[in-house]
Amino acid sequence: MAELHPSAPTPTSTIHPRAVMALAITAAALIFLLTGVSLWLSYEHLHDVGSRHGFRDDPIRAWAWPATLDLFYAAGEVLILRAALARRIDWWAISLVVFGAGGSIALNIAGVGPGAQPLDYVVAAVPPVASLLAFGALMNQLYRLLREPASAPVDGTPKPVMKPETAPVAPAPSTAPVLVPPAPTARPAAPAARVPIPFSNWDQAVPPGVRLLPIVPRPVPAAPTTPTPIKYSDPRCAVIRPLYDTVPPTRPGTKAMREAIVRAGYVAPSDGVIRGTLRTEVEAREPHLAQLPPAPVAITA
Repeated sequence: MAELHPSAPTPTSTIHPRAVMALAITAAALIFLLTGVSLWLSYEHLHDVGSRHGFRDDPIRAWAWPATLDLFYAAGEVLILRAALARRIDWWAISLVVFGAGGSIALNIAGVGPGAQPLDYVVAAVPPVASLLAFGALMNQLYRLLREPASAPVDGTPKPVMKPETAPVAPAPSTAPVLVPPAPTARPAAPAARVPIPFSNWDQAVPPGVRLLPIVPRPVPAAPTTPTPIKYSDPRCAVIRPLYDTVPPTRPGTKAMREAIVRAGYVAPSDGVIRGTLRTEVEAREPHLAQLPPAPVAITA
């Protein structure tokens, strides 16, 4: 049997998974709040810079100008987040964040103007730097969560370690000779005499364990059925249909169809009726007739 031995001592107190989730959500909420406040302060300061330089008389463009940097920053953060969820690195998105954040920091500091106190430059640089650091902290936690495999929670009890089981040692073989008696030779049984079975007693001679196959009669081929005649909407179609059954089959011309209709007792129709109505209905019922070659035109001397 395998023996159970306690492993190395493990900590008896662990953090509950719900507490870990609550802390993660709280940290994410604080990071989002910090990012939003920092972007707002940076946006306000860049608006003041735009109002003093170039957009003094146009407040609408002064408010829209900071978006040329902050939207690069926000778009890059969204693309980096998407790449992190896909477990890859998007260098183009990182370039957007570096351009937006670097430009925002530089313009916030430059917007203070020359001759200001050092603390004024610090105050101007804190919002964009804080926004960048907050986003970096969020991405760091996300990358760690996606990189590390989920581990089972520790319950504080020692885990049993299975000790490999040693196989029993087989006894050493004895060197004493073993006498094996010779196997008796069996004589072949004499073949049984064959008794002729009369033809009329074959059913009684079949052993009970043998199953006879039934005699299946050969199927008789069904008699050919005559095709159902086609019912045309115009009875004159039935007059021109036999004109296709030539040897070889051909497609009759307008003159031949008119003569057949007149011989059948109908008034001679126009060429348009013959070709557009009658022949069209016949070939619509049997499409292969339209593929036949035209009948040769008789040449009279």
